[in-house]
Amino acid sequence: MLSRVIQRRFNSSQTASNLKKTALYDLHVALGGTMVPFAGYSMPVLYQGQTHIESHNWTRTNAGLFDVSHMLQSRLTGAGATEFLHKVTPTDFQALEQGNGTLSVLLNEHGGIVDDTLITKQRENDFYVVTNAGCIERDSEFIRSEIKNFTGDCQWDVVQGRSLLALQGPKAHEVFEPLLREGQTVKDLFFGQRRSYELFNGIPVDVARSGYTGEDGFEISLPNDKAVEFAQLLLDNQHTKPIGLAARDSLRLEAGMCLYGHELNEDTTPVEAALRWVISKSRRAGEGTKFNGYEKIMDQINSNSYSDVRIGFKYLKKGPAARTDAKIFLPDNKTQVGVVTSGSASPSLGNINIGQGYVSKANRKTGTQLSVQVRNKFFPIELAKLPLVPTHYYKP
Repeated sequence: MLSRVIQRRFNSSQTASNLKKTALYDLHVALGGTMVPFAGYSMPVLYQGQTHIESHNWTRTNAGLFDVSHMLQSRLTGAGATEFLHKVTPTDFQALEQGNGTLSVLLNEHGGIVDDTLITKQRENDFYVVTNAGCIERDSEFIRSEIKNFTGDCQWDVVQGRSLLALQGPKAHEVFEPLLREGQTVKDLFFGQRRSYELFNGIPVDVARSGYTGEDGFEISLPNDKAVEFAQLLLDNQHTKPIGLAARDSLRLEAGMCLYGHELNEDTTPVEAALRWVISKSRRAGEGTKFNGYEKIMDQINSNSYSDVRIGFKYLKKGPAARTDAKIFLPDNKTQVGVVTSGSASPSLGNINIGQGYVSKANRKTGTQLSVQVRNKFFPIELAKLPLVPTHYYKP
């Protein structure tokens, strides 16, 4: 039953004939992957011999290998690249050290979130950008339009011919490091940093210590024609299993991470999304280039001029998971104060149901008890601090 529910959640109306395939498609099929349409690609949601819960727990205790090649890799370069980023994001990329990356958001003219993005400063005015697969068309349109109206020198180029693999979990470093050329190590590569390495067989890889699970891990970019060989080397280790979209979603939900189209959209600002930390304090004074939606966002920060805010929650008793658009009420079960954006069982918390959503700011305090409506029944929930499970990032 759970498997059918998961497949329905990730399936789209696209037919197999018009779906794109990553370089690892044949390997997914050979490994028994259940392939479903996702963001224009045929992607594995589960693998034969593993349940969703087993895949989730394996990643929390060992090393899970995810194919995230469907995500858009690109570069921003030119003498005005930093200034351009300061126009379309609220983050200070001038202050970011080379070789370091950070989560940020692309903002439309009203301060709404076009997409969340991981941006790494490779060199001065040279940035590596990863954005969501489901937003490729909109992101491309947005960036090209913003560059067209930008008076400085900035070029945006999509990275072609490269796969992106995520190795996640507490044993990720044990699996990955032995594959490096002798003398190389990831011991001094910390969370958020990105560096180029060479494997023992001469394959060049660009490695970021990051991920979407809350665990330690790596996102590894390499040529498409080397992706299968590299993936197989990782899977040859007894601590590694291939993991699909189902576990990726429950892992990120436990870790308090947003999913675009659920927690984030173009009508939501980073303040409302509880992402104030991406708005660098050095950018709030309005000196230099102002980011899109500056006046609105700063008014929300300074005057609390917003209505709803993103929260996390846990069920207080058993019941069906509250899915997207389920209504959140006061305990009287009559007064609606919010809406669910994501929800599922939490394998790491004994399979209690958890979720994220938006509630009126007067009801956002951790520990507040509310209720969710599922199938015309009400189930008590308690607001909980995000992340809902501890993270294990590798930091100095």
